[in-house]
Amino acid sequence: MTDTKPEELQPETPETEAKDDRNARSRQMLGMKGADVKETSVWKIRLQLMKPITWIPLIWGVLCGAASSGGFTWTFENVAVSLACMLMSGPLLAGYTQTMNDYYDREIDAINEPYRPIPSGAISLPQVQAQVWILLLGGLGVSYLLDLWAGHSFPILLALAIGGSFVSYIYSAPPLKLKKNGWLGNYALGASYIALPWWAGHALFGQLNWTLVILTLFYSLSGLGIAIVNDFKSVEGDRALGLDSLPVMFGVKQASWICVLMIDVFQALMAAYLISIHQNLYATILILFIIPQITFQDMYFLRDPIKNDVKYQASAQPFLVLGMLVTGIALGHSVI
Repeated sequence: MTDTKPEELQPETPETEAKDDRNARSRQMLGMKGADVKETSVWKIRLQLMKPITWIPLIWGVLCGAASSGGFTWTFENVAVSLACMLMSGPLLAGYTQTMNDYYDREIDAINEPYRPIPSGAISLPQVQAQVWILLLGGLGVSYLLDLWAGHSFPILLALAIGGSFVSYIYSAPPLKLKKNGWLGNYALGASYIALPWWAGHALFGQLNWTLVILTLFYSLSGLGIAIVNDFKSVEGDRALGLDSLPVMFGVKQASWICVLMIDVFQALMAAYLISIHQNLYATILILFIIPQITFQDMYFLRDPIKNDVKYQASAQPFLVLGMLVTGIALGHSVI
């Protein structure tokens, strides 16, 4: 019988080192935490500032809004317009938000993530400022063109883009800097990632109304739970600079429970609403999505939210976003 070393004790080889480097670079380009790789390409640095990983929920929100409108059909024109709306919500306006957030968070990042582009000196502040303006104006321009396509008498998509951009600004920038308050800041972030793109997709193909606005703002309370996940690895810097994130206010353990309960409870309440409008099949599907979500929350996040945050997001959050689409389809089949 031959003794073998566990895989984690095997010496590094050039192949494994190259693979680890590729993985780290990919994580860095997506804007994920914990990837300390020196990058010299200015375009890759600009992409890193835009955090592509954060575009996904906004792109998905547009899809949910198109579904809830009841007016989307699978034509080439509608698909093309939907993609333009996703471009506006994700790469342009979410990219603007993330770049601006890094600009105003450069002192915190110097403590938590000193390898990020701005604190590491990989990109200058004037270059970052120019990127913020280009992305913002690009997003507003696309929103106006979408209003023209939809024939809106009032430019609702442009108004949503301006409103969302303003919320993004006061979330990151002084003197308001909403992120200093764990509850208000995280809800603003959750609503921006769920309600705003949902409204955009709905308004593009249907008539935006107060019932949908209130429902999606309510659903955004589950998004507050998602937003909290990003605060656990920043506790040290947030505490040093006086930012009252929920992990700072309540401690890591209690904040992790707040996080998962916000997600699960408000999804369950949305399922109850679907039952009330006689969309029982979709309500059942939504409830079934919550069950594996709770399982992964217990397996990963509640046991160690700092170490297991990526595993948790990869395993549990797909059930949340699928539940959003189920809800959108259900609303599209009912009169709201």
